[in-house]
Amino acid sequence: MSSLTYDLTLAGLSVGGAAALTGIGLIVTYRATGVLNFAHGAIAMVCAYVLRQCVVGWGWPLWLGATVTLVVLAPAIGVVLERFVFRPLAVRGSDPAQTLVASIGVFVLLVGGAALVWGQGARDDAPELVSGDPWGQLAVVLVLAVGVGAVLRPSGGHPRTPGWTRFGRELRAVVDDRQLAVLGGIDADRVAAAGWAFGAFTAGLTGALLAPYVRLDPYGLPLLVMEVVAIAVAARMRNLPVAVVVALGIGIAQSQLTRLHPAGWGEPLLQAVGANLFVVALLVAALVLPRIGTRDALPRTATARVPTPPGAWIVAVVLFMLPLGFAGSDLHTSVQVPALGVVLLSLVVVTGRGGQISLGQAAYAGLGALFTALLAAGRFPVLPRLPELAALAVAVVLVAPLGLLTGWPAIGRQGLALALATFAVGVGVSRFVFAQPYATSGLSLDRPAGFDGDRAYYVLELGLLAVALLATRALRRGRTGRALAAMRDHESGASAAGVQVPSLKLLAFVSGAALAALGGGMLGMGLRAFDPSTYDPVRSLLWFAAVVVLGADSSLGALAAAALLVGLDAGARGGVAAALIGVLAVLVGRFPGGPYEALRRAAGTLRPSRGARLTPLGMRVRRKLRPAEQRTPGRPASARATARFERRGAVPRRRRPAAADGGPPPPGPPAPAPTLTAHTLHARYGGFIALDGVDLTVPPGRITAVVGPNGAGKSTLFHCLAGTLHPTRGQVRLGARDITRLAAHTRTRLGIARTFQQLAVFPSLTVAENVRVGAEQGRLNDPAAVDRALRLLGLDGPVRSLPAADLPTGTLRRVELARALAGSPRVLLLDEPAAGLDGTEVAALARVLKALAADGTALLVVEHDLDLVAGLADVVHVMTAGRIVASGPPGHVLDTLGTGETGP
Repeated sequence: MSSLTYDLTLAGLSVGGAAALTGIGLIVTYRATGVLNFAHGAIAMVCAYVLRQCVVGWGWPLWLGATVTLVVLAPAIGVVLERFVFRPLAVRGSDPAQTLVASIGVFVLLVGGAALVWGQGARDDAPELVSGDPWGQLAVVLVLAVGVGAVLRPSGGHPRTPGWTRFGRELRAVVDDRQLAVLGGIDADRVAAAGWAFGAFTAGLTGALLAPYVRLDPYGLPLLVMEVVAIAVAARMRNLPVAVVVALGIGIAQSQLTRLHPAGWGEPLLQAVGANLFVVALLVAALVLPRIGTRDALPRTATARVPTPPGAWIVAVVLFMLPLGFAGSDLHTSVQVPALGVVLLSLVVVTGRGGQISLGQAAYAGLGALFTALLAAGRFPVLPRLPELAALAVAVVLVAPLGLLTGWPAIGRQGLALALATFAVGVGVSRFVFAQPYATSGLSLDRPAGFDGDRAYYVLELGLLAVALLATRALRRGRTGRALAAMRDHESGASAAGVQVPSLKLLAFVSGAALAALGGGMLGMGLRAFDPSTYDPVRSLLWFAAVVVLGADSSLGALAAAALLVGLDAGARGGVAAALIGVLAVLVGRFPGGPYEALRRAAGTLRPSRGARLTPLGMRVRRKLRPAEQRTPGRPASARATARFERRGAVPRRRRPAAADGGPPPPGPPAPAPTLTAHTLHARYGGFIALDGVDLTVPPGRITAVVGPNGAGKSTLFHCLAGTLHPTRGQVRLGARDITRLAAHTRTRLGIARTFQQLAVFPSLTVAENVRVGAEQGRLNDPAAVDRALRLLGLDGPVRSLPAADLPTGTLRRVELARALAGSPRVLLLDEPAAGLDGTEVAALARVLKALAADGTALLVVEHDLDLVAGLADVVHVMTAGRIVASGPPGHVLDTLGTGETGP
């Protein structure tokens, strides 16, 4: 027994050593570049293939092949990626989620390129770079870990403190803030290129060491590396010793589990866990351990709706009808397109409209196909055998609630953390369901009765595709569609407007799971079999990249992606579609609007200008005939209208409400506003005390202001009142109700509205739609609230129909305030509302706020403009070091501050 234990421990050390190498490589890349590089495994795979080609294919000595692969090729790949893929993103200051899209594009490109060059078959003759015993691998792991630590390890226990080497310090500076590093005299391009070269070298070394012991094919090795990302997550992406210990521990545990052979139903489950313990660790790391990344799920440029060219839908309908004239293998291939189109529509709902990263949609598609097959075969527990079409419908109903597997983690996760969670769920389903013989052995899938032929089945698919398109359209229109767009554009702003963000995320993921299950079942019936490889996790990455680059919020883009993926791989060597999608994805930094937008701009640039030009005499005649207001050269009518509203700063006098002119205020809420109070609020950030027993009262009908220096705790207090932060101690009350633990959207529906210091508008919506979101999600459902708010803030002219994306700051400030007022709030919290406004606009804002207070609304203003505070507030509170140190009328309090007051 002891001999068996020793042998299994050695085997576990070998597996753990390989996993430790992968974890070290991922940590090195993350710490050197700031990118959680999903392409790390693909780089390892390419280097392993090249080393094999050099040694086995061309007969080179092992040392020469290893030198060329690891010292030349791998760093060169890193430098090329930094220069042409990730540097444009870094220079533009892109969101980490956008670099995630680019890294997935690199993954897809390298996998597709490897399949084109070396084929899709597995290789088992990769050369051994290090001896197969675990001690050789462990020696490499330790040497690499010590070397990386010597370069990158921080000296103070904090990842941003100076390191042991100058290169390490410069590397961290560039990763933390590239622009600030450049201002400090650091050559950011050189340092970033060196970091990427170093990270790619570790990836190449990982691939060369793993290739002899795992399946070497374009998909297996990259996916294996992705599975062990749990090692890096457990180490918080920075602690190398923890990564090594966790990897070795999981490797030994996985090896020792092979000794257990329980009888009964538990044996296949235990065998599945024992063979996939790293997948279990990935699920735990992604769903339980501390999160990575806190930014929004996807940047607006990655989810922007692609403008549909005129007549595009007519062309699409004609093209989808053409296969009805095909025969033989052509039609057999065509039946896959509508099915895959339905699957990709699920990503339009989740990613394009909801703005959530979902890398596990292939799992839901596979579950739809599996459940359909089980139901049609009578093998699904409890339920009887069903006809194929009924089985498909029931499968969709059964899979839809499973969307909570990814929807629930999405409630508290964004960006990279959400990407890991959804990918982990996809890998878990693939390994523990699709790859298990007890679930899929002997399983076949036929087509519905009456639709057995390819042509008849294609007609059925077109009908189901039309249903899926209508469902997708329903989620993009009306109140739900506006709420989804608001959540995608600015999640915090949507919550402040009253949108129930957690419920909306669950709706997006459940709807996406249902659509994916429908498409997966259609795909299985079209192929007449359940093939687990059709729904492997790599497919999820390919489908995600395809939808994003062709228009994440475009149903037409999803259909084009489906036709592209099926058509290219059917008509050419496998890997062409992946390579093309990868090329488009890696260009996201240079063409953030997608390929269609890039082509449209290129066509506009190349198109010769044929417009007629006026002679000098004609110019003089035109200036005499046109009114003075229309003579601004080079500005469209919409821009002139916007500028006119900006100059006025409020509503045109003939339509301005009486309150803005000093008369009686506009109609307000029938009941008096309650008092918002804070009692002994305490808040901490690590060891820093942000609030230290703050008491505050915001009474109705008065304007309360909070001022103080930077770091005084004003923003923390504001967030505690708004619901975006919960205090560690103390209470927040609205009237007699304790709202301390209520979410921001719940407080909005109780009548507490807020604005943001950094603008929180929804760029994809028009001005009127922005305001309508506040009216629909606010305290009262008042049909006239939108028009009333637009008139009050001077937004009821042509500007109401303009998209918010390109409007000037002054207009956007008024849009945000109008959205808050449209919900009929009783308490209004304003975070630096005058930021970015000129004097005229500030004066107009002050008039509106005074009218609201006169109408009984309770207002709290956090503002650095002391002149505005002096002329606006009824009472001023001064904060310092987390405490309120002075309170009273503005004249008395501001005078006592003296000339040393600088504002926040």
